[in-house]
Amino acid sequence: MGHAYGLLAAAIAAEVAGTTAMKYSDGFTRLWPSLGTAVGYLIAFTLLAQTLKTLSVGTAYAIWAGVGTAAVALIGMLFLGESGSLVKIAGVALVVAGVVVLNLGGAH
Repeated sequence: MGHAYGLLAAAIAAEVAGTTAMKYSDGFTRLWPSLGTAVGYLIAFTLLAQTLKTLSVGTAYAIWAGVGTAAVALIGMLFLGESGSLVKIAGVALVVAGVVVLNLGGAH
């Protein structure tokens, strides 16, 4: 099962990289960032599909979507000049808390 979480972490990293590249693709008008987006998402979905051989879809997707969302929001605030208000930071914390609660609920 640890292997599945490693694949899931790699899927999240690829999705975050693809989303970040999308920001720089200028609506898919710039070649290299557009290719980075496509490759990032191809890798992300391939790895996510591999995790679903072992993990339940609810668990895997909750972690993938929640951690990816939180990571992209933080990258936007820290590196892309997006506002980083206390409300946004609380929202990121709530997303992470929601993923934790979903996973704790599935343990029974």
